[in-house]
Amino acid sequence: MKAQTPTALTAGQIMQKPVLATTTRASARDVAAQLVRNEFSGMPVADRDGTLLGVVTEADILRVLGEGKALETLTAGDIMTAKPASVDLEGPLSEIIQILQEHRILRVPVTERNRLVGIISRSDIIRAVLEPEFLAF
Repeated sequence: MKAQTPTALTAGQIMQKPVLATTTRASARDVAAQLVRNEFSGMPVADRDGTLLGVVTEADILRVLGEGKALETLTAGDIMTAKPASVDLEGPLSEIIQILQEHRILRVPVTERNRLVGIISRSDIIRAVLEPEFLAF
């Protein structure tokens, strides 16, 4: 079976799922703890029905800490970047790369009819286009 060419890949084929998201009501401290615990650089913020509302990143956490604010007094909704860049489930690889580069982001949420269905990081893209040259026996 011939490998699929990288340019033919879609977001749905590359994305990681399930994706861990938070609600707007979660405390910023709890979100920060999840980022550290799971070694994520950011996480989507969504309604209970999966509607993508925003993204909270390590940069957002650092920004509010730098402003002298306590994470315990803030929510994800307070610190998130609203209306984040996202890609449709059927979006092609070229669009995903363009979004990551133009917005200077490390990951992009994947949506289907504005509902969160996955997430793609830079390393997910690289992993998807590599052909295995190193094998373990």
